[in-house]
Amino acid sequence: FLLTMKIYAKALALCSLYSAANAFMVQPSKVASLSAVKASSYSYGSSGEEDLTKKSTSNPIDASSSYVSYSTPQGSTSSISKSSGITGAQQSPLSSQSKLMKTRNTKEIFEELPTITVQGGSLRTCSFEQTVDRVSVYLKTEGRPLNANVELWQGPDNSPQKMSVYLEDGSLRPFRATVESPGSSNSIAIRNTGQMEFPLTAGLEADMSGEEGPADLLFTSDDYGTIQGGAVYTTPFPPSVQSVQVSLKSDGRPLNARIELLQGPNNNKQVIEVYTEDGYQRPFYMVIDTPGSGNVVRIVNTATVEFPLSAAIVPYLVEDTLPDKTTPGGLVW
Repeated sequence: FLLTMKIYAKALALCSLYSAANAFMVQPSKVASLSAVKASSYSYGSSGEEDLTKKSTSNPIDASSSYVSYSTPQGSTSSISKSSGITGAQQSPLSSQSKLMKTRNTKEIFEELPTITVQGGSLRTCSFEQTVDRVSVYLKTEGRPLNANVELWQGPDNSPQKMSVYLEDGSLRPFRATVESPGSSNSIAIRNTGQMEFPLTAGLEADMSGEEGPADLLFTSDDYGTIQGGAVYTTPFPPSVQSVQVSLKSDGRPLNARIELLQGPNNNKQVIEVYTEDGYQRPFYMVIDTPGSGNVVRIVNTATVEFPLSAAIVPYLVEDTLPDKTTPGGLVW
């Protein structure tokens, strides 16, 4: 009995020493803390109003952990050529030592991507191989409004994911979203629903890394909440936030939602209506550019009460110092 007690006491002493050693370990420093831009106030819609039950707000996602630029398979840091499985798409290199993706401005991505022009009323499709895990879709104009439908096709007459996109200014606020593409026989269809006078520019970027997508990475931070069917959730962002990440997910049931960027009362700058056949297998992820001040992101769960969804909204690009653009009288357009 005494021998057993001695062994037990030594084990407890070793556990205490191990805990003390962990307590004094130096933790890696964060690049940019976003605690200052954490949403502190909320406003709500007129129907189906309810709080977004946040699981945790004490540890917001770091700006350096944004998963945006896509990598080559592990062990390779070279760029993938056009033969990567998707027509006219490129992937940027990523160090295999870190899973944290480099944050990139949407306009910078357009400078690197091969693009095509989709005339008003026309349809362009792009098919790709089964090895492609997900595809990022980029749309912009030369400053005119943008109206388009973006769909994921999988086999004949099957569209597991659809998006209806409206942009007031396709140059100032281009569209940027990631479409998960599990399985085979996938293709992206982009239809310009505007008039002939309003062409748009489209670009695609493929990800064949085999790693988690940006939507899944956002939901690992515990900084998300639930929006019940028919509910409305809005959150403002300060002028220092230049872009915002939005991710929607369900437990496997269909997902129907509307995402809006407002700048001023009922002034929609960007509206996206999303449908996903399986919100768990194909979560929705997008980056919304939010230049200027007074930006508010509003999410409406357009499904019935039986179909709740989980939403994560966090800043993506944050500028500590903003240029002085004040005018006499404080006029802001």
